[in-house]
Amino acid sequence: MMYQDRKIHAKAKRLLSQFPVLVILGARQVGKSTFAQQLGDDWLYLDLENPTDASRVLDNSELFFEDYPHQVILDEAQSKPEIFNILRGVVDKNCTKKGRFILTGSASFELMSSVSESLAGRVAIIEMHPMSQKELNYQYTAPSKLDSDSFWSLFNQPLNASSIKSLIKIKATHSGTLTTRKAMLNGGYPEPALSDDHNFKLDWYDNYFSTYIQRDILNLYPKLDLLKYRRVVQMLSQVSNTIINRSEIARSVESSEKSIRDYLDIIKGTYFWRELPAYQTTKIKTTTKLAKGHFRDIGLNCYLQHIHNEEQLATWPRLGDLFESFVVEEIIRNVETSQARSCQYWHFRTKSGAEIDLLLEGSFGLLPIEIKYSSHTKKGQVKALQQFIDLHQLPLGIVINHCPQASRISENIIQIPVSCLF
Repeated sequence: MMYQDRKIHAKAKRLLSQFPVLVILGARQVGKSTFAQQLGDDWLYLDLENPTDASRVLDNSELFFEDYPHQVILDEAQSKPEIFNILRGVVDKNCTKKGRFILTGSASFELMSSVSESLAGRVAIIEMHPMSQKELNYQYTAPSKLDSDSFWSLFNQPLNASSIKSLIKIKATHSGTLTTRKAMLNGGYPEPALSDDHNFKLDWYDNYFSTYIQRDILNLYPKLDLLKYRRVVQMLSQVSNTIINRSEIARSVESSEKSIRDYLDIIKGTYFWRELPAYQTTKIKTTTKLAKGHFRDIGLNCYLQHIHNEEQLATWPRLGDLFESFVVEEIIRNVETSQARSCQYWHFRTKSGAEIDLLLEGSFGLLPIEIKYSSHTKKGQVKALQQFIDLHQLPLGIVINHCPQASRISENIIQIPVSCLF
């Protein structure tokens, strides 16, 4: 498979020039290893899950790092947590030198605890997602720059009253829902998403999920009940984009609520699942405090639900929820490669049922976003969004749907074609 540049490249290069160690986190098969080797194109690459590579580093680490004091890539570092204490000593011997080591990891709970204990202050961390539609469609030229008329340029400066005027000018790249459904089924894992072979895509997802359960999870948690864990993952694929009731899942799989909480921590920690915490505000007292969860990759979610073609997806009872998860992840993947900093993500819901699908906050400000599969959204359908904007005195809110072109719904609410994200 031909390598494609990733939009996070510029951010990674910048951080590598500022810190001795760069850690790249993300799910298996999102392209971390390839990306790391492109960043350090002439560096020594070692896979710590390979016994030969691991012994080369660890059997006599003092001699190894004397020979290779910098420009080393250590893949899947969470498999050998002792490497972090070793690296701390190596880095501290020459703490002013930057860009020395790149580490990758696909299990955040294992890797992050080691990083925080051993490499605090010496390491920069980025998360690598499955590919965004913008990356898959080759619609950017330089990873460090976004076109001025792009939807994503919105996040490069503080939001203000003129932001809507710039959004009105952006153009849709396609109309209709068929292209969207194809994109949802393809997902963002590079191999299936870039393949034109339908059977290969299905085989890839089948093998990927089996390997995830039988190898990754078994290696990390050898005493885990894999059958129940698989059932929990399958159940989550059915309720993606909802507020998760752990007690209901526990009853369904005949397990304890504590076990379900542990299973959820594992699936989150291996980058399959995202939880959006509930947004809390002193301005509204009756908000729910429960998090909302969804599969990070919609292609994998569709596969686990046995949705294999556009026709099945078009008639799927929960198509709107799947579409919302798809858009939320597209937004997060792209915002994190923009110039925005300190980004946080929430959902908002009151106890009376009023809700906003996604709230983004960062250096650009606070932006509420509603997501609808329909082709047009009327003013009466965004009352909760309008009230939230007015109450918090925000410059704008956005609705993302399948409208043919950007247009105002109200003075400070604009609807944007989903294809503008592509």
